[in-house]
Amino acid sequence: MKPFMDRDFLLETETARHLFHDYAEGLPLVDYHCHISPREIWEDRRFQNLTELWLGGRQPDGSYFGDHYKWRILRSDGAGEEYVTGDKPPYERFLRFVQALEKAPGNPMVHWCNLELRQFFGYDKPLTGENAAEAWDWCGAKLRDDPSLSVRGILRKAKVAFIGTTDDPADSLEWHRLLRGDGSLETRVCPSFRPDKAINVHKAGFAAYIEKLGESAGKKIGSAEEVCEVLSRRLEYFCSLGCRASDHGLDAIPFRPGAEAQAEEAFQLAMAGREVPPALAENYQTKLLLHLGREYRRLGVVMQLHYSCLRNVSASMYRRLGPDTGFDMIARTDCGGAVAALLSALEEREGCPRTILYSLDPGDNALLGSLIGCFQSEEVPGKIQHGSAWWFNDTRSGMEAQLRSLAELGLLGNFVGMLTDSRSFLSYARHDYFRRILCNLLGNWVENGEFPPNERILKGIVEGVCYTNACRYFAL
Repeated sequence: MKPFMDRDFLLETETARHLFHDYAEGLPLVDYHCHISPREIWEDRRFQNLTELWLGGRQPDGSYFGDHYKWRILRSDGAGEEYVTGDKPPYERFLRFVQALEKAPGNPMVHWCNLELRQFFGYDKPLTGENAAEAWDWCGAKLRDDPSLSVRGILRKAKVAFIGTTDDPADSLEWHRLLRGDGSLETRVCPSFRPDKAINVHKAGFAAYIEKLGESAGKKIGSAEEVCEVLSRRLEYFCSLGCRASDHGLDAIPFRPGAEAQAEEAFQLAMAGREVPPALAENYQTKLLLHLGREYRRLGVVMQLHYSCLRNVSASMYRRLGPDTGFDMIARTDCGGAVAALLSALEEREGCPRTILYSLDPGDNALLGSLIGCFQSEEVPGKIQHGSAWWFNDTRSGMEAQLRSLAELGLLGNFVGMLTDSRSFLSYARHDYFRRILCNLLGNWVENGEFPPNERILKGIVEGVCYTNACRYFAL
């Protein structure tokens, strides 16, 4: 029997162990898409206990913030919401989570939690109900006393070279301004442009958001064209603070170009609080996506497109907790052709921006692998990327499936690698998880005689996928 999660965890061959320990393990990491707080980085927050770090809860503004993955573990075990996002005492919430985790063989959360305890706290016992109190006390003491476990200390310990947060175009970016002037911070922290609320003309709250967006630019927005103008102005402001990427989290990617009048009609209907017919909504969305794609190209910003997610599917929990609280699921959409048409239309004009495509539906792996090969160019190797296994897919099997599909249909050596897409500062341990999976896959191919054991080539692939490709791709 192998030891639980030992030094060679997930590394099945001698070549895999060599690639991981000699090349991947010590590299810095680039977290080019996440949801952590720039304010907490600026303030160098110190968390009081593991519950704050792992489960979070209700914030002063009434919203909820924490690790959705861990919330789902608790809910799946029948835990009341008072343990998940509620006001039960911190240790009771932690213990309830550990008890649920005992029932999760095969779930990556078992691996992630134990990796986090080992990497950041030096606690190397498997986390169970029997030692929950010991782990709680051990980690709590270190959070209170160890200077390397403040937020900045965690970033330093994880060797995080770059962070791209997720920011609304109307955001003042005050914490990013402060961070940009802080010469003591070793990690580069930049905003990423997330204009979903300005694009989703058919969703509730659109009119109120457009008013807020206009206020951020000192302009009252009265037309679809003025939305484009203000978004361009805000994007330029983001770029002045180092923005390297945008992100679009859309239910599906539309492509329905039409006359300006159709996009304008959709805008005016939404501003009047009236229902927007689906075709008109897609006219408006297409107008904005084409405009923003051209702007990303002009300003050197990477375009990320996330789709095939059905959000907030529990109406009762949405009413109780609001959006982004862990009640989302994989959707089945048929928008591969629309994505291709969008990229083609951009390519025909000023040129397509560097683009990363993510579908939450793992059935789209081959579709994306074939699509990206149609729009590459000499501008940068792997200009159009099949993004890393996203959200419900960043399991071991999900990562392996994405890597295998990319390798079979494209060039794995040009992949920009892992991101956390996380709200947790400890989730950088997931890069270790990804790197082990990558090195194991490569090691198996080599030892099975499926790829040559060329040291130079293997070293270049591992270092590229784990770090240097992202540095090149995001112009770091």
